[in-house]
Amino acid sequence: MDKDLIPIQALLVPKPILYTGKILNWISPFLASRFAARMFLTPFSYEMPEREKLMYEKSKKERIHIKKINREVVVYNYGTSKKRILLVHGWSGSGTQLSIIAEQLLEKGYSTVSFDAPAHGKSPGKRTLMPHFIETIHHLEKTHGPFEAAIGHSLGGMSLLKSTKNGLQIKKLVIIGTANSVTAITQEFAKNLQLNERVATLLKEYFDKRYGEDLNNYSGAVSAKSVKIPTLVVHDKNDVDVHYSSAHEIVKELDQGELILTEQLGHRKILGNKEVISKIAQFILE
Repeated sequence: MDKDLIPIQALLVPKPILYTGKILNWISPFLASRFAARMFLTPFSYEMPEREKLMYEKSKKERIHIKKINREVVVYNYGTSKKRILLVHGWSGSGTQLSIIAEQLLEKGYSTVSFDAPAHGKSPGKRTLMPHFIETIHHLEKTHGPFEAAIGHSLGGMSLLKSTKNGLQIKKLVIIGTANSVTAITQEFAKNLQLNERVATLLKEYFDKRYGEDLNNYSGAVSAKSVKIPTLVVHDKNDVDVHYSSAHEIVKELDQGELILTEQLGHRKILGNKEVISKIAQFILE
């Protein structure tokens, strides 16, 4: 079976975790929700794919400390052009995840800045959450910016929408395979862990209480209402990680939104598709 037809969480979750979740679900949805919360904040690791190694080897790498969240992240500076573009990976991704896009931008005269979010890639830590992505983006704007544009995949796209709403100064934004609703994300996560809907509800309630706000404030379409710059929304109709209805919901709220829907590329293959990358580069160059 094509791996792109299996959600990444379902693909990477170790079997003992699934068994533990099922048992807890049967004993107590409350306990299962706490177990799921811990898993929700823990990115899965995987070996760096061959296609990312060139960018990894040729980048100037540095480890920086972000005081506001007291976490360290690894930053990748790829190319030397003063026209910089910020790249933001998705959950369980890394700073080289958008390497094929970075190569194309390099050819067009741009350099890129990307990072391994806390607990991702080469950055230390075991658990993290979306506000850490957002704080890293704002920190890098001060230390490595200004950026001409930004490109984000999945959670990276959602983080960039929120960061732009919060004042990130860029001329253009590209988001790929980005989810809209945080509630939908928690429901999908519970489903991939083979937990029931009650657990998903308790999971979302737990996070709202823990962070003192409705996390739907971070939802893509909510942030999109405040994003006034030209924004390209790219999504595949066969994306099993994030349903493409999210793209329609987000683009509807954007002031200058443009939508590209693809087929048969899923959530991850889309990042290496030459036609898609060519359209992204063209959008940034216009």
